[in-house]
Amino acid sequence: MFLRLLSDVRWRTASRSWRSTSSSRHMTTSAAEPPSISLPAQAQVVICGGGIVGTSVAYHLSKLGWKDIVLLEQGRLAAGSTRFCAGIVSTVRHLSIELKMADYSNKLYQQLEQETGIKTGVQIHERTSISHVMVQKGCVTGVETDRGQIECQYFVNCAGQWAYELGLSNEEPVSIPLHGCEHFYLLTRPLKKPLESNTPTIVDPDGRIYIRSWQGGILSGGFEKNPKPIFTEGRNQLEIQNLHEDWDHFEPLLSSLLRRMPGLEALEIMQLVNCPESFTPDMRCILGESPTVQGYFVLAGMNSAGTSFGGGAGRYLAEWMVNGCPSENVWPLDLKRFGALQSSRTFLRHRVMEVMPLIYDLKVPRWDFQTGRQLRTSPLYDRLDAQGARWMEKHGFERPKYFVPPGKDLLSLDQSKTFYKPDWFDIVGSEVKCCKEAVCVIDMSSFTKFEISSTGDQALEVLQYLFSNDLDVPVGHIVHTGMLNEEGGYENDCSIARLNKRSFFMISPTDQQVHCWAWLKKHMPNDSNLLLEDVTWKYTALNLIGPRAVDVLSELSYVPMTPEHFPSLFCKEMSVGYANGIRVMSMTHTGEPGFMLYIPIEYALHVYNELMSMGQKYGIRNAGYYALRSLRIEKFFAFWGQDLDTFTTPLECGREFRVKLDKGTDFIGRDALMQQKQDGVCKRFTMFILEDHDTDLDLWPWWGEPIYRNGHYVGKTTSSAYSYTLERHVCLGFVQNLDEETREALVVTPDFINRGEYEIDIAGQRFQAKAKLYPFSSLFTQRRRKDEMELSGYHGK
Repeated sequence: MFLRLLSDVRWRTASRSWRSTSSSRHMTTSAAEPPSISLPAQAQVVICGGGIVGTSVAYHLSKLGWKDIVLLEQGRLAAGSTRFCAGIVSTVRHLSIELKMADYSNKLYQQLEQETGIKTGVQIHERTSISHVMVQKGCVTGVETDRGQIECQYFVNCAGQWAYELGLSNEEPVSIPLHGCEHFYLLTRPLKKPLESNTPTIVDPDGRIYIRSWQGGILSGGFEKNPKPIFTEGRNQLEIQNLHEDWDHFEPLLSSLLRRMPGLEALEIMQLVNCPESFTPDMRCILGESPTVQGYFVLAGMNSAGTSFGGGAGRYLAEWMVNGCPSENVWPLDLKRFGALQSSRTFLRHRVMEVMPLIYDLKVPRWDFQTGRQLRTSPLYDRLDAQGARWMEKHGFERPKYFVPPGKDLLSLDQSKTFYKPDWFDIVGSEVKCCKEAVCVIDMSSFTKFEISSTGDQALEVLQYLFSNDLDVPVGHIVHTGMLNEEGGYENDCSIARLNKRSFFMISPTDQQVHCWAWLKKHMPNDSNLLLEDVTWKYTALNLIGPRAVDVLSELSYVPMTPEHFPSLFCKEMSVGYANGIRVMSMTHTGEPGFMLYIPIEYALHVYNELMSMGQKYGIRNAGYYALRSLRIEKFFAFWGQDLDTFTTPLECGREFRVKLDKGTDFIGRDALMQQKQDGVCKRFTMFILEDHDTDLDLWPWWGEPIYRNGHYVGKTTSSAYSYTLERHVCLGFVQNLDEETREALVVTPDFINRGEYEIDIAGQRFQAKAKLYPFSSLFTQRRRKDEMELSGYHGK
């Protein structure tokens, strides 16, 4: 069925009547099976949705060897968005994973007619509606339909426009944040000289339109600046029918079409198609397993790109279901990047009105959504905002980027959208300088915080199995560690403090809140003596960073905070000002001296006021995440979600010291790391310092730039920032050793890294770069010692 459906999508998707093509050799049952045929009593997997993504999942599951697959469609196959989509297949994508999905889909579509003899065992039932998914003990057990029940182990929600409502209708709701908008395109009658079917597709971002050939005429639509959201109150229609024409709304797009191709003015328009398309809060599709229900998978929210992604997205989800994980890092698309808070209908309605126009807008680095803001805020939000904070959003949480000093031109800073040197350059530089020479406060309340405790030794035993480092440390000690998968890749990167013999405090990146919780719950035993609690909302986290942080905290707590009395990576509950029970940790997440303060939320404002008041004589000021990014990158600190992912191991990123292979107990990923240690790594995390780059005149590196070694492509950057200490740009990224003929990945040794000549490609221009395998702090120490020796007149080697 998928072969026929995708072939039609590739060449005939705009047609009002879907052309029926025989594909009996590919299926054991007919797609047009009448409703009178009874449903099977059980299946391995039930897929809801007979559009391009649902049939893609079924097709790829079958190719991977699964036999007992049932696909249910409430109307007719391809009667939803797939029927009315514009059928444009594009491989030009912003994210690497999206590009890979689109490239795979494009190649798959081209080979469909050559693919023969595939028997799937897939059963397709049309005119069958699912009322809800049955769940017991957090696992899928079956589905309830208008034609009876089907027991199953896995369920796949590919319901498109209906995915949101279907997710909420379950016995245990699954949050799937997407929302529909009207999407318009027009169809014309054939030109006097009909266009060939292979006429190139035209995309005009300035005019916000696309144009392609269609049955000798053209099909043209676009993404307007004022989209019309629909179905906010939910919907019950079985199939998507054409919505009402709205020529007034489409007029700006029509004007753009005629400006681009004025010869089309006399063309006869056959129809203006108005159909709903579903969009997600961040313009990326939703793929993956539910964090709350095991066996419940989702593939939806294609953002009007179902044709481009359908084949690849279905493949990765099928791999996930069959193998336990996909063959590529799909975290940017993972359902668990969202929380339930992003499923508010009001939030979604407002956000998609912003998202849809962005499809054809130029996306500059570090741009922020403007809708759905101030959803999650620290108790200090108003105080920081009044002091000039400029905000960014992460997982719905407001975080300060930097602080505008009094007298600065606020308008220009709010509009500093550029690929070049930004207007906030000097502001962030002054914050970094203060962090290095005095003391700054950074509100880091958004970080994910869990407490794991037990009545006996269960908490320690479970954490020893789940984490790669040794957590059997004295009370009060902090351990940096990773939560790995079976292949040794990072599922999470975190810090864990041992509060007492039976209780641990875990700190993870902001966007790990849902993913980390789901991973822990999935792998922890159902032991009544074991307690996992999300305490993110209970604590305000302040990063007191800089060499004078010791002085500020010593005066407020009346206890010595020097390294002799409060060693590095140590945690202690103490009083700060009038507030007690403050968890103070001697770490900063940047490598600079200082402390993290985890403050019970009711004390947050008091402690902040005390810090700012006491710190005045030490030059204290507020700082934001842009300064934090600069500091951590120049210290060669990798960050999960940017540098680290599920395919990156500790041995590949220089974190062997955070792994204890001999801690006396097995842990997830240990066997893979043992094997990798024996075989060697095929990629290595590396720091690059740009040497011939003009910060004022040249385009900046932001992330994703190609890395060249001796003229050959070896990888790409994952993070970059300007180092105000080195006065150079610093990029982080992975280097591979690819065989020049076979492109096979070979072992990467330190010698291989050190003996190469490197360049970073920024928008087509290559800049020389110096590669380093050791932290920037070591480099800076060497440079400072050299400067000191030169100033003292020492000229020895």
